[in-house]
Amino acid sequence: MTKLSTILDQIDVGSMLLPEFQRGYVWNRDQVRGLMRSLYLGYPVGALLVWETDGTDQAVRGSASTAGQKQLLLDGQQRVTTLYGIIRGRAPAFFEGDPSAFTDLRFHVETESFQFYGPVKMKGDPRWVDVTSLFRDGIGPSAEALGAHPDTRSKLYTEYLPRLQKLLNIAEKPFHAEQITGADKTVDVVVDIFNRVNSGGTKLSKGDLALARICSEWGDARPTMRRNLDRWAERGFRFTPDWLLRNTTAVATGRAPFSALENVEAGEFQHALNGAMDHVDHVLYLLGSRLGLDHDRVLFGRYAIPVLARHLQNSGGRFAGGADADRALYWYVHAALRGRFAGSTETFLAKDLETVDKAGVDGVITSLARSRKGNMRIDAQDFEGVGRGARSYPLLYLLTRVRQGLDLVSGRPLGQDSASLEVHEIFPKAHLAKAGAGYTRAELNAIGNVVFVGPTSAMHLSGAAPADYLAGLSAEARRSQWVPEDPDLWRIENYRAFLDARRELLAAAANDLLDDLYEGRHPWQGELQSVAVSDDADESDARAVQIAALLEELVELGYTEPARDAEIADPDTGRVLAVAELFWSDGLQAGQGKPVVLELDPDESDLPRLAELGCEVFTSVEALRGYVRRRRETESGDRTDGGAALPDGSTALPDDEVPEVAPDAPADDTRYDTAVLDLIQRCRDDLRYNPRYFRVMVTEYGALEATRRLLGAQAVSDGFVTLWERGRLDLTVEALVVEERFAELFTDEERAVARKRLDDFGYAGVNA
Repeated sequence: MTKLSTILDQIDVGSMLLPEFQRGYVWNRDQVRGLMRSLYLGYPVGALLVWETDGTDQAVRGSASTAGQKQLLLDGQQRVTTLYGIIRGRAPAFFEGDPSAFTDLRFHVETESFQFYGPVKMKGDPRWVDVTSLFRDGIGPSAEALGAHPDTRSKLYTEYLPRLQKLLNIAEKPFHAEQITGADKTVDVVVDIFNRVNSGGTKLSKGDLALARICSEWGDARPTMRRNLDRWAERGFRFTPDWLLRNTTAVATGRAPFSALENVEAGEFQHALNGAMDHVDHVLYLLGSRLGLDHDRVLFGRYAIPVLARHLQNSGGRFAGGADADRALYWYVHAALRGRFAGSTETFLAKDLETVDKAGVDGVITSLARSRKGNMRIDAQDFEGVGRGARSYPLLYLLTRVRQGLDLVSGRPLGQDSASLEVHEIFPKAHLAKAGAGYTRAELNAIGNVVFVGPTSAMHLSGAAPADYLAGLSAEARRSQWVPEDPDLWRIENYRAFLDARRELLAAAANDLLDDLYEGRHPWQGELQSVAVSDDADESDARAVQIAALLEELVELGYTEPARDAEIADPDTGRVLAVAELFWSDGLQAGQGKPVVLELDPDESDLPRLAELGCEVFTSVEALRGYVRRRRETESGDRTDGGAALPDGSTALPDDEVPEVAPDAPADDTRYDTAVLDLIQRCRDDLRYNPRYFRVMVTEYGALEATRRLLGAQAVSDGFVTLWERGRLDLTVEALVVEERFAELFTDEERAVARKRLDDFGYAGVNA
């Protein structure tokens, strides 16, 4: 058994480190709170697993500043990193991740609970003790503050000091550490042991396993990969380590599976990695400058890039000429549009790598054509996609960029007046929804209804009916974005016919462009410059605002940012199972848990197959929010029933969690709704605080019902007074409490509490 304080000392002197094959720190604040709660209550938190080695031939993270035996931490990284960060007040040398996950933790000496610092809730209250300061400075400063306050002085010696000492004693807690020793414990053996004992923790991918041996010979392998992934991220492209490793494997071996790296020496791998990064840069340059695919949301078919990287490796780093490059782009677009690598990625990647080695770009074009029985034409049905996750969205975008689409209002080339573009619906969804024609969600979000405009034009056209505004635009601008010229098609009742006509125009334009690329007719003069495309939620679309609010909330809580509008394909067949609003392919936290899917159009998706593939599927924003809430409560120790997920497809809380509704509504609900919306707007203007989700809920359900649904409150006043702790509406509703017009809803005591919170925050008040 080893005391925690000894383990922390070992990290300080560099004798306890991490093996390089380990992933970084992925815990969130709720897991941190849960660990501290368990340790404080004396609950078991699991043993550690360390690999004892002399460290001379192993790639490690941390500062190995001392000679002799090293302890490489295999199981327990998240726990030890958390405790080091809290007790030392800084991250350990081997840390990779977000240090805010364990900073500013507070302990409440009255309730014996752990929370992270919140100024309104904790400012001026000595009962909230800074945990890191307690470990760093001892009990003295906290005892002095508690003894000086009249509300806490009486319990100082009987309750508070013993509890603080109990918290400090965590540093002396003994941890059992299993040792792996012996010359026969190679990195392969250790990695296998790691995966067996860490089945419930952060998983290593197949790529991590393939890298483990390389890292033992070249310690800078993973850091080099991370630096370049960060470099691409700064340019707007988010790639995974496994994707970069696929490119490296293809360059090094001409094969697809990571197992092909088994006989690749570290020096060869380093050379291949440098080559792969070079080739990826060149492909990204061509995709951006020739096709306008200059950001992550339009970069479809990314597993076609390893094939092109291999071709560049065979060709000395560059294409044989402009014609060779354009035919490569021709193949890339077709492979991406047809979902060549959506299912059985390794199988098709292996075939194409073998072909490109034998016959170059022309070979993979022939192979793709053969798989399609010679049909390499784009059809109107190829533009029947829905949402920005559809394969046809990047195709529409590149057509608009390459064929120099004009802004509908100004008539000038897109990107000339502004470095950003916005997606514009030719037929506004609000008009279509009111038409009473029974348009489906797929029709409302059809790619065929999308054009791109500058920000000023987007404001000018917002909400306008196509029959009213299209006639006033120049015919040249309309044609440049393939808007049908028949005015009859611009009427709401002819929306379906409009979509059919526009898809035909888009298919013809796509075929013309691809023919030009294949035949080498597309001019090389002038590069397309990068532009940004706004991803802001359309605030007229309640669902989009709800999704945006949920995403913002989850990212703030420390969960991984998901893919948006993500096409999910069957790994066996490549068939599209869903275009999910949000998709966490590696779990809400990287390497932890099952894939999570938010799919709000269940009738248009194959939910049984998604569930069969091990996905957690949610068909409403509230269902996913409820799952996350219960998960957080479980991780923090606030919930003891296991926090089971909602059943797949559930759209409501379980019966025992449906909030009761108290009869406390004012007589005039309309007046109340109007006042709440007015207050929200004033808070947006005065405070720059925008509770999007609440605003949408008020619009859909009314202010009272929205509050109940969001908070699970027994009464509206209960909800408002506890709102700060729930973390979403804070100032807006606190301000509402003190509004005199709602006096009948709140007691004098409730208004006084709210007023104090607002004063502590420095908020002057909405009546000012």
